[in-house]
Amino acid sequence: MSRQVPRVDTLFLHEAGDTYRLVVERDGDRVLDGHLEVKETNAGPRPARLRIADGSDEQLHSPDEFVDMARRATRIRISEQTSRHGREELRALLDAYQLGAKVVRTCRLCASSGRYSPITAETAIETENDESICPDCAREELDRQLAYEGQISGTAQDRLESLLLEVQDLERITNLLKGELDPELTKFDEISPTVENVDPVPVDSLSLHPGIQSKLESRFDTLLPVQSLAVENGVTEGTDQLVVSATATGKTLVGEMAGLDRALNGEGKMLFLVPLVALANQKYEEFQDRYGDIVDVTLRVGASRVNDNGERFDPSADVIVGTYEGIDHALRTGKNLGDVGTVVIDEVHTLGEGERGHRLDGLITRLKYYCQERESDTQWIYLSATVGNPETLAQSLKATLIEFEERPVPIERHVTFADGREKDRIENKLVRRAFDQKSSKGYRGQTIVFTNSRRRCHEISRKLEYSSAPYHAGLDNKRRKRVERQFADQELAAVVTTAALAAGVDFPASQVIFDSLAMGIEWLSVQEFHQMLGRAGRPDYHDKGTVYLLVEPDGSYHGSQEMTEDEVAFKLLKGQMEPVTTRYDGAAAVEETLANITVAGAQAGELNERMVGEVPTKYALGKLLEYEFIDDLDPTRLGRAVTSHFLSPDQAFLLLDGIRKDDSPYDIVARMEQHDEEE
Repeated sequence: MSRQVPRVDTLFLHEAGDTYRLVVERDGDRVLDGHLEVKETNAGPRPARLRIADGSDEQLHSPDEFVDMARRATRIRISEQTSRHGREELRALLDAYQLGAKVVRTCRLCASSGRYSPITAETAIETENDESICPDCAREELDRQLAYEGQISGTAQDRLESLLLEVQDLERITNLLKGELDPELTKFDEISPTVENVDPVPVDSLSLHPGIQSKLESRFDTLLPVQSLAVENGVTEGTDQLVVSATATGKTLVGEMAGLDRALNGEGKMLFLVPLVALANQKYEEFQDRYGDIVDVTLRVGASRVNDNGERFDPSADVIVGTYEGIDHALRTGKNLGDVGTVVIDEVHTLGEGERGHRLDGLITRLKYYCQERESDTQWIYLSATVGNPETLAQSLKATLIEFEERPVPIERHVTFADGREKDRIENKLVRRAFDQKSSKGYRGQTIVFTNSRRRCHEISRKLEYSSAPYHAGLDNKRRKRVERQFADQELAAVVTTAALAAGVDFPASQVIFDSLAMGIEWLSVQEFHQMLGRAGRPDYHDKGTVYLLVEPDGSYHGSQEMTEDEVAFKLLKGQMEPVTTRYDGAAAVEETLANITVAGAQAGELNERMVGEVPTKYALGKLLEYEFIDDLDPTRLGRAVTSHFLSPDQAFLLLDGIRKDDSPYDIVARMEQHDEEE
């Protein structure tokens, strides 16, 4: 059986057992696929049998047809994977017809399946068997491995395929899926150090109250850049400021020196407010240790709002360190905070966070009303490391913007893929590697591991071989202080903490590991992520910071999470800082309007207008009347109870329903917790 052979661009031959795979290409398309058998004659090797694929079958063709094809071919190529004997046999056969062939490096997988796929040093992908395959086959092999390991997001797959083409080694890429720490491959990027030229302000030129002036002069010769900018823009002269600067750049001292100077000069006490109890305890201890000999310091935290007898803090103290909720509770229940000269709101980007956002918005507005009613000339200082819209926020807060973008040390950011079982092994290896090294300043590398639950904190800490400790809000203050001291003294290689404590936790770590990218059951925001990774690397301790994201492909921590951990990872790494915007749904509007009525009565509408977010006041008033939380513009007894315990309307009605049914307190609490989780 014979047929007319069309024009041939490439005739490709590849050894396949006792035969040779034969492929004919024209214009880049395969037009013929078959097998050639060769026999040995007295004149040398000659074509013996030619089988051409015909659908799922093969048809026998005349051996002369092979010779005809070869003569029509523009080029004849023999695969490099063909054995030395096979190459010699094919060349001898072609020589008999005055035809030449070139041996080329080709993809074995393509050749075996009847495709001609030449590869070069620039395109070849190495495999674990020390052979080379083409990029297409390498991607197919990677896809198979990904399917075996579990689903992975398109963004993560694109990342792996990009690395595959870059390093040209399939085994190194698939090893990433097994939790291998190949720094060249796990490294996502490096945040370079940046330095702004700011003339440092000499400390002895500040002319502050002698009490604080002498303290500062004993610690510093000059102020850091962000502190110098704040002073140059009037922070020690009473100017309201929004200070936006990276972690560890010294912005906290801006609030301290301004507030303490005013307090010591009799211009009103300082309130230093933070979002979490643990942070308030930490800051309270710092103030006591550093300034306790020149000012009285007291603590006001949210825990006191359940059974508050007014004796848990001293309102006459020079400095009140408190949580947002602790001070707001004092306002909602009519406590006297005295004359306030300075309010420092740390982590002010909290304004953009869900439930805590509207409560901070309300607190600021109610505290401003309180100070206004007492005719206090109060200075407001807002601090944050992460604000996407600093100009707009400064305008909303009626504050001068002090923005300083210096990053003192570089930060390397790494991504590696690992399932839950692999994460423990990788964390152990990373912690050991960091602690075994010292920086040029003589400090060992120490690690903060962020995870999403208190239980997981203890689990990770137990599995780390080097000394470590869990650190979360469930520990008492004495135990947390011990952990902080041990870390500062380099007795601990790592602390394992919840994402909720990321803001303000003052551990001089060289390395941050994200065991999870969730905070509770919610994925981290870009702001939260940057706040946490900013903990890696301190200029006085380390040469660089290192951040590792341990990402579980297709992983999630709660059914409500629509994205998977690998999708979230690249969203966070590539994400721009979101603008800080306070949003109000119906429940938030009701809660804050009720609190404003409780504090300001008929002036509550004016307070709503002053909020950073837009509050639907008419809707809120209608609901408050419907719920019988207010009578005219006075809170009812029920309304006062609801606002003093920071309850949303839904929580209030669940609680009331349980009380009316004479349910046990445990059942009521369980239903409320279930409701909160569903929300």
